[in-house]
Amino acid sequence: MIKYLPLEEFTYSGNRMKCEDVFINEIIEQTGTPVYIYSKSHFERQYKRFSNAFKEIKHKIFYAVKSNYNLNVIKTFTDLGSGVDVNSEGELHRALKLGIFPKNIILTGVGKTESEIRLGLEKELLMIKVESEEELLSIDKIAGSLNKIAPVAIRVNPDVDPQTHPYISTGLAENKFGVEYDSAYYLYKVYKDLPNVRFVGIDMHIGSQILTPEPFREATEKIAELYVKLKELGIKLEHFDTGGGFGVNYRDKEPFEIDDFAQKIIPALKKFDCDIFFEPGRFLTANGGILVTKAQYTKSNLVKSFIVVDAAMTDLLRPGLYRAYHHVQPVEIKPERDEITVDVVGGVCESSDFLAKDRVITEVKKDEYLAVMSAGAYGMVMSSNYNGRRRPPEVLVEKNSFKIIRSRETYDSLLWDEEKYI
Repeated sequence: MIKYLPLEEFTYSGNRMKCEDVFINEIIEQTGTPVYIYSKSHFERQYKRFSNAFKEIKHKIFYAVKSNYNLNVIKTFTDLGSGVDVNSEGELHRALKLGIFPKNIILTGVGKTESEIRLGLEKELLMIKVESEEELLSIDKIAGSLNKIAPVAIRVNPDVDPQTHPYISTGLAENKFGVEYDSAYYLYKVYKDLPNVRFVGIDMHIGSQILTPEPFREATEKIAELYVKLKELGIKLEHFDTGGGFGVNYRDKEPFEIDDFAQKIIPALKKFDCDIFFEPGRFLTANGGILVTKAQYTKSNLVKSFIVVDAAMTDLLRPGLYRAYHHVQPVEIKPERDEITVDVVGGVCESSDFLAKDRVITEVKKDEYLAVMSAGAYGMVMSSNYNGRRRPPEVLVEKNSFKIIRSRETYDSLLWDEEKYI
């Protein structure tokens, strides 16, 4: 028997799917499909769950806006007291548009441009993460030109296997991120007296979708050893930033429990006599969103059956990019229907354009709706206009009401300013 993803805010009432207290059909009657639908209650609940799990230690959460950077989503977390972790000038621009206090913003990224660094210094953000020796020297030079002291933290690559998909692993020696452990010690030691830089922290981020605490604990232990060595050099750091990467349940099994995870790593975190920062993104947003799509056609050949839907890899790239699993289930359950095995595919002219492969679902007919679950993280933010497709609207549900928080793009908006150059 087919199981549906056990989520708190996406449930069925009389065989019809709801988000909180709003039926999905009510939303798509107004927006059409494809459409992203988010639950504000889920976002708030996940934030409180996370913060409460680590209440034993002094900590601060910085929402990783790369997971979902809609302004209303960011604001949901900052209204709860969260800071934000931005990875580009574009994400920083969004945070500043919301009026977020600069000391609640962290600037990260392995390839920060001079413009991004300069803006971060001008706005006096809480800190800038450093991922190479050359970047450190560039920050010092730019800060000097602005007559400022740059607060920085080195992102250390602890070379720990996060036991996740290789495309979202960031803490191994082979990854592009961060500074190798011994090199990090060298940078702190040699450059602790740079005239325009002040070391304020030490950071890591070993990967995404981590479901077991052991890699996180091991990496934290290694950074703790380095932290002690730096104290012996007279470098007193103000924070340890653990990064993010806390996993979520994408399949029909028991959910990932952040309380259990926290209890296993808190002893390692207590070795730091400084503030602890966290940068969750996926954990806060993934299961708070769905992508609703309409079946356009059904077809079969000698070896496969397909449901061709109006969403595509341009709307949700994760399945095509690294075969990420997203549960697919009907917006309206038809109990009398048979089970079928199909590929759920879009209309983009690429063989990698699929939302699900060899998936067992109940029979779907033309013009019926499917919900692609767990789409609140790395969905809309990775969408594109390939094939001249418009990116979908986004909707935020709060209890028994909803609002459109981003409209569907128009074809004219896709042209931007091209026409004036003809």
